[in-house]
Amino acid sequence: MTNAIDTKIIGKLAEILNKSNLGELEYEDETCRIKLKGMMAGAVVPTTVVAPTAPVLPATPAVSPVANSKDDNFSIDSYSDNAGTVKSPIVGVVYLSPDPTKPDYVGVGDSVKEGDIVCLIEAMKTFNPVKAHRSGTVTKILVESGDPVEYGESLLVIE
Repeated sequence: MTNAIDTKIIGKLAEILNKSNLGELEYEDETCRIKLKGMMAGAVVPTTVVAPTAPVLPATPAVSPVANSKDDNFSIDSYSDNAGTVKSPIVGVVYLSPDPTKPDYVGVGDSVKEGDIVCLIEAMKTFNPVKAHRSGTVTKILVESGDPVEYGESLLVIE
């Protein structure tokens, strides 16, 4: 059985890569892994596409940050006008910890002070800290480490 790869995903990733001026971008889900590298002329081509023959299921159910949210009608867009929403100041790739071996900067239920670093956004091979714009408690984390983000995209909510 061959898994079809949605070319719309590759096109959207290429668009994000071109807009963000990143050197490369990786995307992975249950069915495939795509790695894109930018070229000198500005064009983007997929350099690695791996599609497993059978979906890989986790041994234990994964708990997403959304599972801790208060409502069942979750939508990132529903938080865009919330005064407690921390938004991405730039286009790039979000990281919730300083490196993969370290714990996340914040988790749901953590208290933060204004100015505390809550995540990093990598753009043009530079890691840019994103700071809390207010003090409070983190109630929702709307992204996962490694997610590409757009300017103004909601990252997390502090109430």
